Amino acid sequence: MAKLSVRDLEVKGKRVLVRVDFNVPVDQQDGKTVITDDTRMQESLPTIQLLRERGARVILMAHFGRPKGQANEKYSLRPIGLHLHDLIGHPVVFSPHTVGPDADAIVKSLHEGDVALLENVRFNAGEEANDPDFARSLAALGDIYVNDAFGAAHRAHASTAGITQFVEQSAMGLLMEKELKYLIDELKEPKRPFVVILGGAKVSSKITVIKSLMEKADTLLIGGAMAYTFFKAQGIETGDSLVEPDKVELAAEIMEMAKAKGVKFVLPVDTLEAREIKPGAETRNTPLLTKERGLTPGWEGVDIGTGTIKLYEDEIGSAGTVLWNGPTGIFEIADFSAGTKAVAKKIAETDCVSIVGGGDSVTAVKQFGYADQMTFISTGGGASLELLEGKELPGVAQLSEKE
Repeated sequence: MAKLSVRDLEVKGKRVLVRVDFNVPVDQQDGKTVITDDTRMQESLPTIQLLRERGARVILMAHFGRPKGQANEKYSLRPIGLHLHDLIGHPVVFSPHTVGPDADAIVKSLHEGDVALLENVRFNAGEEANDPDFARSLAALGDIYVNDAFGAAHRAHASTAGITQFVEQSAMGLLMEKELKYLIDELKEPKRPFVVILGGAKVSSKITVIKSLMEKADTLLIGGAMAYTFFKAQGIETGDSLVEPDKVELAAEIMEMAKAKGVKFVLPVDTLEAREIKPGAETRNTPLLTKERGLTPGWEGVDIGTGTIKLYEDEIGSAGTVLWNGPTGIFEIADFSAGTKAVAKKIAETDCVSIVGGGDSVTAVKQFGYADQMTFISTGGGASLELLEGKELPGVAQLSEKE
């Protein structure tokens, strides 16, 4: 059955506890905490504004950083509350404690349409331990629970899963709804051809995703350092590139599995290799077509090569649906970013359903200015990977079923 949505709730005059993902990147400037990317906060605004418009008293819960179960001013949500005030154009009452008398008093003072933000839930060790007593204390602050923190939905914590046992209704927020729509519903019957681009450093972190998507994909394009483990499985020289020796046999099995299922499994035909991993390092484009023509000993693969870029652009250009998870190279260094940038550009230019599945791929499309041209960009790294693996997320599983 479908899960209950925030759209289905009667919230006027009620205290609505909303778990949001405000774990945003920050920087210290002149002694102040400055948010460097507020995307996750922006994505939570539709849910917050819907609840305010419908007369709810909104109580926000979030984590920030890894304070390890203890109060730590470095990880306080106070600066984030100030930024939220600017985003919604309405006062945000900040509670210096997550639960207890201060939090109780602040919640009681709220009027319809008001917003409060509780201090970092991870200041209490009971959060990550999914302690029932802490979950019960959080639940006591509200009448209804809404989970809109997709980026934390794969964690079975007190504020994402445990709390649902102590409220009458628990629903997904608008962001959660959107994430599930694109990462589950849209991929059940994807518009064909369905092209999956997988990059990143290690095969081990993507094994389950590869196997799961092989059941649906027409084409798999492999990039990033994980490609070199597949090369090693074919006896191709990988130089000093990152290889997982204990996954070589598995890489060979995956290639055989793709062949058996009739899935086009495409590896780079050439690579950009460098003497060192640093800006300005000496680089060259090297073919990877045979066992005699691999990477150079002492050199390391840092991006897909020019021939591979053209090959991948052709595959993307004919796609009906593209799912991208993981960059094709070390794009953070400009000299090694051509492949990842070309992939982002081609997806943006192609008339297809384009889904960017969290993590570094999201950073890349934003960095290169193509974010607005993607159909959907996930806000969750680990959560999106687990969904793509076919796993059930604790933060979703525990929500109320729609009648």
